[in-house]
Amino acid sequence: MRAREISSLALDSYQRAARVALSNHLVTATYPDRIALPLLRRWATELREDLLELFGYRLEVTETTARLFPVLDGLDDSQPARTSTDRIFDRRRYAYLALALAALGRAGNQITLSELADHVAAEASQVDGVELKTDRASDRDAFVDAIGWLAIRGAIALADGDATGWANNPSAGEALYDIDRPVVVAMFRPPRAVQHLRSIRGLLAGSDAPIDPEDSDLGHTESGREADPKETLRAVRRALVEQPVVYLDDLDLDGRTALAASRTVADVELLTGLVAERRSEGVALIDTSGRLSDFRFPSTGTIAQVALLIAGEISDRVIDPDAPTLATYPLPAGVALIEQLDSAIPDGGIFGDLAEFGFGSDATAFVDTEEKKLYPLIEDSWLTTVVDDLIERFGRTFAAQWQTDRDGLRTRAIALLHRLRLIHSVSGGVLVLPVIARYRDVMVSVRDRTPQDSLFGSEHTPSTDPSEVEA
Repeated sequence: MRAREISSLALDSYQRAARVALSNHLVTATYPDRIALPLLRRWATELREDLLELFGYRLEVTETTARLFPVLDGLDDSQPARTSTDRIFDRRRYAYLALALAALGRAGNQITLSELADHVAAEASQVDGVELKTDRASDRDAFVDAIGWLAIRGAIALADGDATGWANNPSAGEALYDIDRPVVVAMFRPPRAVQHLRSIRGLLAGSDAPIDPEDSDLGHTESGREADPKETLRAVRRALVEQPVVYLDDLDLDGRTALAASRTVADVELLTGLVAERRSEGVALIDTSGRLSDFRFPSTGTIAQVALLIAGEISDRVIDPDAPTLATYPLPAGVALIEQLDSAIPDGGIFGDLAEFGFGSDATAFVDTEEKKLYPLIEDSWLTTVVDDLIERFGRTFAAQWQTDRDGLRTRAIALLHRLRLIHSVSGGVLVLPVIARYRDVMVSVRDRTPQDSLFGSEHTPSTDPSEVEA
């Protein structure tokens, strides 16, 4: 491991470069900032070796881009693409993004927004269920959101005009973009040709060779193949940097053994500069730098603060000896998201003669012979009551938009806890995961600003700071 050869004086710089690469799979001259690419270029040789050795990741660094090609062990729906206003991409925006990227790959050095929209509209008309009509405001807004996502990452740069003006009135507004071809080429590099796949499983780890489901025995967890200790170690390390918490119950026997080995976690700590927190249920890497995690928690803002308060209430409810016993259930199987995505694959886009089944060795494709662990279920009705009570107690300190949108506040806060793997959202409620117990003793203080006397008298109206919530 090359990190062991780096001097203590330079190690912090190397660890920052590793965190940038792991948290931003695409780095350009301007994204995520202007210092990221020079930092990666400085440590490119060492990072290539360490990322490959520890995780099986491939890193490509050029003069204008750095691209990390991760290995996917499973699908993660907790980090969707978002607009500049933090709105989650829907199906239409994802479709426009993919079609715009394809159009940019065939364009010259510059393109107008209306021209790009025409290209996307023409391609969209050939896909069932997708269309772009530039005379429809909602379509224009969704298209501009997709273009904005590309612009933030440096695939295109605004040369003249205004995208918002075009979205408001395409007959009067226009925008001209410069196309950065190296970024466009680096942005979409799937490990396999997607038009050859009948299942999204073909993009996951272990799917290098297609398997005909008629010839494979899905009743065996090993699928006739011996586990590779080196790949098991890599998979565990990938989980450590990709998931907020790695629970022992997520892993098979080999994975648990690998996670228990001190060297497994120590190597990731050395590379990233993060600190491991070991508990009986699993391991979490604590990011005190704030440069690897995509969200800091606990944090400021109404959503994060309410989520922390809910976490404390849930923890107290689980251990309350006087409350009715909670029903317990296993975590749902991970095949639901795969099935949803597979059902959306357009049959017309698959080349039948080249198509692969792509079932690979995804663990969710096999029957789990081990007894599943059960987790307490907190029902939606209880969560609704808790949020209503929190609003009554602290609502005056919340952002104005959430004081009247209790359902929206509850939904966003629960989604954040799910994203952090403190709970798992299911139909009718949430399953409580062990790490939420670390937020049991939540202390709340609401501070009022010291009122200042008026220049015209002593009358004043007190104002309040947002509530301070600490774990």
